[in-house]
Amino acid sequence: MSVATTREESVGIITLDRPPANALDEAQADALAEAVTTLGEDPAVRAVLIRSARRIFCAGADIAMMESWSTKPDRGARLRRFTARLQDVFARIEALPKPSVAALAGAATGGGLELALACDFRVAGASVKLGLPEVGIGLLPGAGGTQRLTRLAGPSVAHRLVLGAELVTGRTAEQLGIVQWATDVDVETEARALADRLAQLPPAAYAAAKRCIVAARGDEGFARELDEISRLIETPDTAGLLAGFVARAR
Repeated sequence: MSVATTREESVGIITLDRPPANALDEAQADALAEAVTTLGEDPAVRAVLIRSARRIFCAGADIAMMESWSTKPDRGARLRRFTARLQDVFARIEALPKPSVAALAGAATGGGLELALACDFRVAGASVKLGLPEVGIGLLPGAGGTQRLTRLAGPSVAHRLVLGAELVTGRTAEQLGIVQWATDVDVETEARALADRLAQLPPAAYAAAKRCIVAARGDEGFARELDEISRLIETPDTAGLLAGFVARAR
C-alpha cells in the first residue's frame, strides 16, 4: 500500500510508503487524495499528521514517469493533467478545516516539499534536506511550490530555492521561515505531540481563523504554474535533462 491511513485517538495519520523514496506517481496522488478525504470527513479526527515510513519523506514527482512522457506527442497535456492533480490534492490538504502537520524526518524535495507546504505546520529534522530543485532539470515546482513558498517566506527565499535550485537543511529552512520547527531530537515524536495539542483546540475557532488567513491571498499563480510546466516539457533542454536525471538514478 503506497499510502496508509490510521487514527490514533483524535489524530488521523497519513503514512507515505512507496519504495524507495515515496515518489509521487498517478496512483500515489490518487491514494493520497483518498486518504485526505477519509480523514477530512471523519468527525473523530481533530488533526491530521502526514509522515513517511521511509528514510525520505518524499522525493517529489516520479521523474521516470515524467521522462517517459517526453517522447509522447501529448507530453505537455499529460504533464499538465498530472500536475493539476497534485495541485488539487495539495489544495485539499491546505483547505482542511482541521490542523495538518507534516513530519519531515527525511528529505523533502520537489513535490515532497510542495506537499509539506500545503500543511499548516511543518516539523523538520535539523539536518534533513529540503528544496525545490526542478529548475535544474528544466522544469519548475508546478504543484503549488512557486506560490506557497513565496507567500510563506517571501520572494527572496523563493528566488534562492526555486531559481537557485538550492537544497537547504531543516535548520536553515527554519531560519528562512519555510518550516516552523527544526529539531535535533525525534521529529515524529515532536510532530505527534504538536498534532495532539492542536487536536485539543476548539474546531470552529481554528477553522474560522484559518479561513481569515487564507482570505488574505489570491490564487492566480497556480494556473500560471500549469501553463509553464506543460510548455517546458515540450523543450529539447528539458527532455535531455529528464533523461539524464533518470539515467543517473538507475
